[in-house]
Amino acid sequence: MGDSQARTAAPAAAEQARSVLVTAWSCAVTAEGVREDLVGAHTVTEDGRVLLHVPDDSALLAAALCAPRGEPSAVLEFADVAPVPMRDRIRVRLWLAGWFTVEEGHLALHATRVVLRRPSGAVVIDPDQFAAAAPDPLATAEARLLTHLAEAHPDAVERLTRLVEPGSLYGVVRVRPLAVDRHGLTLRVERRRAHGDVRLPFHTPADGVAQLTERMHALLAQANAAACPRARQRQRPDRDG
Repeated sequence: MGDSQARTAAPAAAEQARSVLVTAWSCAVTAEGVREDLVGAHTVTEDGRVLLHVPDDSALLAAALCAPRGEPSAVLEFADVAPVPMRDRIRVRLWLAGWFTVEEGHLALHATRVVLRRPSGAVVIDPDQFAAAAPDPLATAEARLLTHLAEAHPDAVERLTRLVEPGSLYGVVRVRPLAVDRHGLTLRVERRRAHGDVRLPFHTPADGVAQLTERMHALLAQANAAACPRARQRQRPDRDG
């Protein structure tokens, strides 16, 4: 049971990568020496292929047509940016390397290498696992949910810090909601010259916004209990028993 809880405490790398794809608004593309920054120009298929909608006169289109077929010749870079203002807003970066084909006037990337760079380091994702993964069910709603939490319920964010180890809050000047997924909420803890992130896992995953509301209420209930001396006293083992 403990192992299961550890596995579900955070999204898998392939799932997180697919979430980045469906929420990112821009990407940088490099192919055969040509680099372009595209905004609002990509869509994602169910199997994780990225379709780029580029103009007919784009140098990328010409590069794709001239590249050796089936050989890795292109790299796409995506940045996952926190929707709430804070320091160091780039949460992760995603790189897809592979080769392009032209499908109905669009460039379709066939990925042969997928790399996700988290704060803890880079993770190489198996392309088949990437293709089979699905985005987090809260991914497309995350920006709205976090912005609402930060702007309308700063008191709730403050209360949630009661679930954080006191040592992690030493010298803190601000706490902001950094990320939320079906497995938990992550807070950004900012100090004057540094910052860190704290994960607050849900008791069970949330498969939609309605379930997320219940999970957040459960976290807040835990925070309220943690602040109550009587509640802490009830959690202490009975030394006489």
